[in-house]
Amino acid sequence: MTMGDVAASGAMEAMRRFRLADKVIDEKAPYLQSALADAYRRRIRPHCLCKEGGLPMYIARIGDQYLVKRMPLSGGGHDPNCPSYEPPDELSGLGVLTGSAIQVDPESGMSALKVSFSLTKIGTRAAPNSGANATDTIVGDAKKLSLRSLLHYLWQQAELTAWTSRWAGKRHWWNIRWHLTEAAGQMTVKGGPLSEILFIPEPFRAADKGAIEQRRTAALASAIPPKSGPRKLMILVGEVKDFAPARSGHRLIVKHLPDFPLMLEDGLYRRLQARFENELALWGADEASHLIAIATFGLTPVGLAVVEDMALMVVAENWVPYESAYEKRLVDALAKLQERSVKGLRYNLSAEKPTAAAILQRSSQPVALYVVPPSADGAYEEALGELITSRPEIGAWIWRTTEGEMPPLPMNT
Repeated sequence: MTMGDVAASGAMEAMRRFRLADKVIDEKAPYLQSALADAYRRRIRPHCLCKEGGLPMYIARIGDQYLVKRMPLSGGGHDPNCPSYEPPDELSGLGVLTGSAIQVDPESGMSALKVSFSLTKIGTRAAPNSGANATDTIVGDAKKLSLRSLLHYLWQQAELTAWTSRWAGKRHWWNIRWHLTEAAGQMTVKGGPLSEILFIPEPFRAADKGAIEQRRTAALASAIPPKSGPRKLMILVGEVKDFAPARSGHRLIVKHLPDFPLMLEDGLYRRLQARFENELALWGADEASHLIAIATFGLTPVGLAVVEDMALMVVAENWVPYESAYEKRLVDALAKLQERSVKGLRYNLSAEKPTAAAILQRSSQPVALYVVPPSADGAYEEALGELITSRPEIGAWIWRTTEGEMPPLPMNT
């Protein structure tokens, strides 16, 4: 594993400078790894020096190497030319959730998440959860995360919404999994660590089948039903390979999980087909795209994995999410640029609310990229104008899809 591989899965490659206690160190310094290892052991928090006074970061360990990452929800505070910069939360669906559904401890950087779905099951039904809707979700709710919005937050915090053409061919499931797992380590759900109930399949290799199955069994131990009382549910994040008919209901086939299907009842499968009709159609239309599932599931006494609730997200070949054929055009165009871009995500916001589809991180000025759908009305246009006006320091590029082909992307001046 190389640091270039790590960068391809989420971190930035451009130059940064950090303060470690009383020392200032350049990101390209040959002794960076030893300095970070020492700071990691001594629990010294690095500060990014893109702005005066510095911004707190944290050190993540991957194997025997160390990576400096920004604190959750802090990306908007960095200088727009800093690799750790991220668009302001209010340009995406994240803004309305910050401080309510997502509460970040400024000292530890831990995100306490309030969710709308149940993580326990009583008898044959999931335990009631006030305000929850089956199969994703609570559109417009600012107080709780739906399954889909939890997946969006994991993807964004894992920096998988970022892209530059320098990473082409370097983003694979193993580093997707690592960054999602590392991001989950900074989150709690219902008072407990998200990482303890999150199951992300490791890359499957036939030669390691026995060892992989043993690790999977250990990872799923908390989902084994007790003799009495509520059953605990876990959360799966994985790439969908197929939905296959079963004698009763359907089977969810997840990549890297051979011989371990997850069962879906017919009612849940029908709701899934209706709720995520667009995602399924987009996935079916592009062979290179991936379909990502997030699901709550438990184990039956006979060892079957049964899905209780589920949401879907379609991502491009480079694992950057998109939600329409128009956005796919934009994501594909951004994938060819060396300039860094960050895809915006909708979270709980309805499609009637405008958001920035992406931010293009130009050295002269960051530019918000807006894709106006054919369904946009006067209220949508008015809200879009207000959104653009609210951030005058960020440029705006608009593609009104009813007016024709996508305009050229803005270039550095």
